[in-house]
Amino acid sequence: MADEVCEPSASEMRMVISASSLGTVFEWYDFFIWGTLTATGILGRTFFPSGNENLATLLSWATFAIGFGFRPLGAVVFGYLGDKMGRKYTFLVTITVMGLATAGIGLIPSYREIGATAPIIILVLRIAQGLALGGEYGGAAIFVAEHSPEGRAGFHTSFIQASVVGGFILSLAVVLLFRFAAADVWESWGWRLPFLFSLVLLVISLWMRFRLSESPVFRAMKEAGETAGNPFVESFTYPGNKKRLLVALFGIAGGLTVVWYTAMFSVLAFLSGPMRLDQTAAQLITGAGAVIGVGFFIFFGKLSDRVGRKPPIVIGYALTLVLLFPCFYVIGSAANPGLAKASRREPVIVAGPHCTYDPFATTQADDCWRMLDDLSRLGVSYKTAKAPTVVVTIGGQVVESNDPKAVKAALEDAGYRFDRIVPEPIDIAMILVAMTVLMALCGATYGPVAALLSEMFPSRIRYSSMSIPYHIGTGYFGGFLPFISHYIVARTGNPYAGLWYTFAVVAMALVVTAMGLRETVALRTSRR
Repeated sequence: MADEVCEPSASEMRMVISASSLGTVFEWYDFFIWGTLTATGILGRTFFPSGNENLATLLSWATFAIGFGFRPLGAVVFGYLGDKMGRKYTFLVTITVMGLATAGIGLIPSYREIGATAPIIILVLRIAQGLALGGEYGGAAIFVAEHSPEGRAGFHTSFIQASVVGGFILSLAVVLLFRFAAADVWESWGWRLPFLFSLVLLVISLWMRFRLSESPVFRAMKEAGETAGNPFVESFTYPGNKKRLLVALFGIAGGLTVVWYTAMFSVLAFLSGPMRLDQTAAQLITGAGAVIGVGFFIFFGKLSDRVGRKPPIVIGYALTLVLLFPCFYVIGSAANPGLAKASRREPVIVAGPHCTYDPFATTQADDCWRMLDDLSRLGVSYKTAKAPTVVVTIGGQVVESNDPKAVKAALEDAGYRFDRIVPEPIDIAMILVAMTVLMALCGATYGPVAALLSEMFPSRIRYSSMSIPYHIGTGYFGGFLPFISHYIVARTGNPYAGLWYTFAVVAMALVVTAMGLRETVALRTSRR
């Protein structure tokens, strides 16, 4: 029977966790490096048409999202292979595809050199990355869970969860390292080095994972002839599985991923964008917050072995709804106090007959649109109003000319500062406090999830059943978060408005999880 498996020794368990976790770190590094460099603006300038900075940034985040959009297809393909052929060899394939696709991005000529061919090739490689990642997470999480002794799955799989943060931290560290080492050529070609570095990580990952043995649960199933005939079909026909799939999608995957991406990518984009921090300072601060937060994933994973998987997740969602906006207000006030004070003291109002802004337009249609475009690129919050002609007021004072240079000069006279800054140490400490709160919420909602999802589904279809909802949820709810949030901010002129997307998705996830999730039992008693 598939239930009767031999538990690995402590040394074997350490090897399983180490190899699976490091492979996951490297694979998420490959995926996140695009997002890390998109936040700096360099990829938008390189691979997309110039002329509208917001449009280039939106296209970069849309490309980031495309990879996520194909993760569900990867989950179907590699989930099928993982349930039919085994966990080990499936995620050997996924990490190879990911590493080669990432290195390929570093070799693509710019838009200026080959025109529209550049973004087309980028899309193809991002799709390949999405397909690979769709098979990676489920394989690594299940591989560790199925090796874990009873009552330890939450703790052991929490290292896989923390590895996702590790991938983000590694992407920041490598970007900073190469940016320093290749400072003179960074803008021209040095930024390509982090992508090419993926080949080194690929070799290390393959070496470690080839040394692993197949999951004992899968070996037992195969010997007993209990593997699924068609894991994809059975995922939707197995008794009670449809409800579990829906809860995993809308309650677990959708919620945890927007909390995580908000805490990492939204903070990084917020600091380096509207708050106008020095790029290196923004990356170092965000990276430090991520490092501080890694321990929360391990803590809550281990806690879930004692109190259950559901309580930390539900409480984490509820606290996110309460603390999300306050945390970002603290970050904004501390990151650039002068800009925050100027925005409160000297609010900007743009009035005109048709004051709406289209971030997707290469050129804006009238004076009001162009004014909003200029303000958005400067990171200045604004409100709009109806008026017969276009008028800009700053702190109640009318700006005599609508010329962009005149408006910028008036803003500077009112106390707005547009040079890149490095916050004071006390302000950095405040940012890190707020980020620590956000990372604690990530740990609560994400730390127990690998064990939870492994326990929700029967072993014969576990890879498919776990991967499909997880990657649909993370791919669409989370992957499109930076794009949607940036669009909302650009459209409204409010740097905090994009958080409402996170708030809405987490509220949905809280209701679904609280009402629909049944507490799971220890994995060793639910092998079937």
